[in-house]
Amino acid sequence: MTANSFDLAGMKPALQFRLHQQLTLTPQLQQAIRLLQLSQLELEAELRQIAESNPLLEFAEEIEDEEAVDRESAESEYPSAESVAAAGSSQNDSDDNSEWADGVVAESPIDFSSSSVSSSGSVGSRGDDDFEPQNAAPETLQQHLLWQLNMALFNPRQHLIATVLIDSLNADGYLSEGLEAVLAVLPADLKASLDEVDAVRKRLQGFDPAGVGSLDLRDCLRVQLEQFDPGTPQRELALRVVDSELELLARNDIARLARRLRVSEDDVTCAAILIRSLDPRPGAALDATPVEYVAPDVYALRNGSRWQVSLNPDAQPRLGLNQHYCGLIAKARSEDASWMRGQLQEARWLIKSLESRAETLLKVAEAIVRRQSAFLDYGPEAMHPLVLREVAEEVGMHESTISRVTTRKYIHTPRGTFELKYFFSSGVSTEDGGSASATAIQAMLRKLIDAEDARRPLSDQAIAEELQRKGIQVARRTVAKYREGLRIPSSSERQRAS
Repeated sequence: MTANSFDLAGMKPALQFRLHQQLTLTPQLQQAIRLLQLSQLELEAELRQIAESNPLLEFAEEIEDEEAVDRESAESEYPSAESVAAAGSSQNDSDDNSEWADGVVAESPIDFSSSSVSSSGSVGSRGDDDFEPQNAAPETLQQHLLWQLNMALFNPRQHLIATVLIDSLNADGYLSEGLEAVLAVLPADLKASLDEVDAVRKRLQGFDPAGVGSLDLRDCLRVQLEQFDPGTPQRELALRVVDSELELLARNDIARLARRLRVSEDDVTCAAILIRSLDPRPGAALDATPVEYVAPDVYALRNGSRWQVSLNPDAQPRLGLNQHYCGLIAKARSEDASWMRGQLQEARWLIKSLESRAETLLKVAEAIVRRQSAFLDYGPEAMHPLVLREVAEEVGMHESTISRVTTRKYIHTPRGTFELKYFFSSGVSTEDGGSASATAIQAMLRKLIDAEDARRPLSDQAIAEELQRKGIQVARRTVAKYREGLRIPSSSERQRAS
């Protein structure tokens, strides 16, 4: 509610009242929303950071470690009757002449079998599953080429130019920005010319993998062909095709190629096979992008006739209160106690937010599984259209909340592990008045292409007509969009590849 204290019309003081509503997010609600949208790894990192600044918070494994240390300390100070009896029995039953002197026990044989491994955290006590593989970092394309550069006979000037060229390569091994961009990066006092840079580039193209440093596809293929022995069948014809008729080769127009080059179709076919054996993306083989693995947040498993959803306990952070510091609050001085009570309140809010996050995740996952149980039973072709609003209405939440909770959250099913967003897709009308999801149509499209005659692949129009015969009203351009989304080549490209 606001008030204006000046009346512009009458130039007299006046009061005007207006009522309006405003939503204010409390810090606790802001924190809950933030935690909801974090992925599993991000949540773990966030909680570690919060726990470092709040002594009242403690992870469950830290609590367990402390309890284990306390138990070991107590046992070492006050040995149990059983341990004393066992020690005496071991001494009496010993067949050798081992002596006990000055509290030092004679050494006994050590059994390194898995059955004798203790559960403590000492060296030698961890099982094989506890050791994480220490894989070496993959070699990048730049590292691979720099190693060869250091082994090659380049003078310092050429070495500098080659280094800049290598740094300018894209992931496929091409100089996509051209030689001018490389020249602009070189030091001005070097006074290098475009021809000099190009000469170094051509030497670089002979490195492994062959063709790196090329300016375009034609340049890349030519370099690789030139490395074949001159006696290779149809090598010269393949060079002619690459130089002048690459577009016709892309369309697999063998007859027209033969007429233009005035050779037989068999010779053109042989040259085409040789060209297709080359690597159009020589740098991609050394792509150092690491493979990312995800752990599911929830599981969906069939229990009799129903699908049951449960949270992955290993994916849920176990955060608790440090009881030692909680007990110090009553004994602390007033100013310290006030600060610690504030930290305790924040810790409780955080734990409650984590519980709310887990409950929301489980509730949304259950709603998705109920809607998409046909997919779990029969596969992608049975996927139903589903939008955020439908799940939001079912669980009584806002669409934005559903969007947050399904982003970078994964569910493990007998059909694989999927991001929760995978189960949402728009619908396409069917003849019977219903609708089919985009995911189901993509699955049908892939099935049709997998079953096609490789010599006569289906065009996008033919696929659209086949889907229409199945009752799904879909246009040719929609088929093309779905096909491209699945990274399936066009019919002409599939025919050429066959």
